[in-house]
Amino acid sequence: MSEIELFKDFKPVTRFKKYNLIVVSLVVIILWLCIAWIIPVFENTILNIIVVALLIVSLLVTVVWNSLYYKSIVYHLNETEMTWKRGVWFRQTGIVPYNRITNVDIVQGPLMRIFGISNLRIQTAGYSAQNVAEIRITGIEEPEPLREMIMGFVRSRGPAAAATGGDDSESSGQVSSGEILDELREIRKILNKMAEK
Repeated sequence: MSEIELFKDFKPVTRFKKYNLIVVSLVVIILWLCIAWIIPVFENTILNIIVVALLIVSLLVTVVWNSLYYKSIVYHLNETEMTWKRGVWFRQTGIVPYNRITNVDIVQGPLMRIFGISNLRIQTAGYSAQNVAEIRITGIEEPEPLREMIMGFVRSRGPAAAATGGDDSESSGQVSSGEILDELREIRKILNKMAEK
């Protein structure tokens, strides 16, 4: 694998194209088998021909789509953020600053191991409570160096500070737990007064 560099676009390795084609083709075939199971097509010869023809057309569309999808995937790293683009029919783009990243996981299923590729799941502060990652970097041959590069930027930037409405000249910009507790007590008093009315 060529080393991933800052300020240069990179893509998944070409083996990802074959891996993705197999996965999507299996989904299409299973979908058509389910349709054939629901509709009793084996009793009607014309219906059998139509289902097989639709399956073949679906697989051909899948092959063309897979090639276009692979061409559409682009990742980019710079000193402050990472960007990504992908999609054939529905294009997706995103920008994630390093100071919002909370976790970078490496994911590799059995078929991915056969192809020697992995995915990186990158979660951010806004997505940490959800099962889905904000960014998936797919089809990476050697994920550890990329994960370490990203986490190096994350560690050097520190977490993003929440907007507290305070003065920017404060030394740390953080609110102590005692101040939060005092504020919550004041809110409780106000709510109790409103409930009494």
